[in-house]
Amino acid sequence: MLSPADLLWNGGIGTYVKSSDESHADIGDRANDAIRVNGEELRVQVVGEGGNLGMSQLGRIEAAQTGVRINTDAIDNSAGVDTSDHEVNIKIALTGLVQDGSMSMEDRDELLASMTDDVARRVLRHNYDQNVLIGNARDQGGRMMSVHRRLIGFLSDKVGLDPALEFLPTIEAMRERETVGEGLTSPEFAVILAYSKLALKDELLESEIPDDPSMIDTLVNYFPEPLRDKISDSLAEHPLRRQIIVNEIANSIVNRGGVTFAFRANEETGATTAQIARAYVVCREIFDMDSYNTQVEALDNEAPTDLQTQMYLEFRRLMDRSVRWFLNNRSLSTGMAAEIEHFAEPVQRLMPLLGEMLKGQEHERYVERAKSVSDRGIEQDLALRYSGLLDAYSLLDVVELAAEGYDVREAAEVYFAFSEEFGIDALLTLVSELPRGDRWSALARGAVRDDLYGVLRALTRAVLQGTEPGNTADERVAAWVEAQREPLSRVSQVLTTVRGLEEPDLAPISVALRTLRGLVRQGSAG
Repeated sequence: MLSPADLLWNGGIGTYVKSSDESHADIGDRANDAIRVNGEELRVQVVGEGGNLGMSQLGRIEAAQTGVRINTDAIDNSAGVDTSDHEVNIKIALTGLVQDGSMSMEDRDELLASMTDDVARRVLRHNYDQNVLIGNARDQGGRMMSVHRRLIGFLSDKVGLDPALEFLPTIEAMRERETVGEGLTSPEFAVILAYSKLALKDELLESEIPDDPSMIDTLVNYFPEPLRDKISDSLAEHPLRRQIIVNEIANSIVNRGGVTFAFRANEETGATTAQIARAYVVCREIFDMDSYNTQVEALDNEAPTDLQTQMYLEFRRLMDRSVRWFLNNRSLSTGMAAEIEHFAEPVQRLMPLLGEMLKGQEHERYVERAKSVSDRGIEQDLALRYSGLLDAYSLLDVVELAAEGYDVREAAEVYFAFSEEFGIDALLTLVSELPRGDRWSALARGAVRDDLYGVLRALTRAVLQGTEPGNTADERVAAWVEAQREPLSRVSQVLTTVRGLEEPDLAPISVALRTLRGLVRQGSAG
């Protein structure tokens, strides 16, 4: 095990790696004392654990801190449990057919055998998603350490996570890592991943989410196609229907949104887990998350891993903001399907047109951002889609404005013209650089960002109401600005000063917001 190699694969029985702080007696596997090594001594690139307890958790963490790519046996062996779950749920679905004579045991066994490859693909898909999640989390490292610290405290209270028992770092140790820009290791993230999903499942199972009619597709799509073709109508009566739906939603939220996704949404909005889950499902469909992630996944072994991670995390930022938008602006109690129908078509129609609608510096930023990834081998269409993800968030406000009686394309063009006129992009960049070291800093940061978008929406409405629709967006904004020349002179001075700040600070950004709100009041009155 001390030889240099690309991969160390453990498939045996026994514990062969410990940490340098552990004794052989701590491990409790005397038969392998003579050959056991410390995690820091491994000279491999990657460790794969096909057996259980081949390494102590502290040994894994120590190896990870020296640069070894290693998860935990629970992650590497997840396919075993996952396959078993699928098998049980499929057999339960078929039990009634066998009992009433609609299907013979021979036919059932033949159908089960026909689904082997399909189940295998689903199981490997889940394992792949968890590894992408851990890689994304590891990339954020020390930047998110304060949030991870709060999440561990939350999980301790909510689902009984014992940080000491799970060998997670103490609060003091986490703060020390944070000061040097280090985050949690993959083995530590693997633990938090499991408890994050457990917390979500507990909450969702007690909610009305699994009973929502719009969740039937989630249930049906869990099963392999051969089974769906045979008994799709009866799957809604599956005895474990609620548990399957909850499991699928929780996996999607954590695997795609991240281990802190639901926790941060609750912390920043006060929304319940069920409300967060509803908003997540709606946003996932509106922005067509699956097709984007499929495009990024296709870059495996083609593009650098750090670039793929960057592209995953950008979409996660869109999901963060859009979920909070729904939690703050819409009631999803009437059903998710109606919200998806209202927003998905116009949003997906306008997203490819962002390059035409963005103006000035915002358009330059859009082009440069796309070029930064296309220069690294990303195909142009995907590069542009990636570049416009956060701009696409604004389309939620645009669709809401259009619902007041305006053409959605016209509303979008005025919105982005006004954003450029007042340098909103630069202000949002300042907000993104504000600290989020504790909960209140994170809350303030999110509130200021929401306020900025809210002011931009209100100003766009004022232009749409107060100018002639026959003119171009630039002409309409120019006409409105001319009509507001006197109050704008004061606003422009403040905005120019704030945008010129070398270090972002909440106080001057708040002042800029106040002046913009004043402009909204005067512009609307005018």
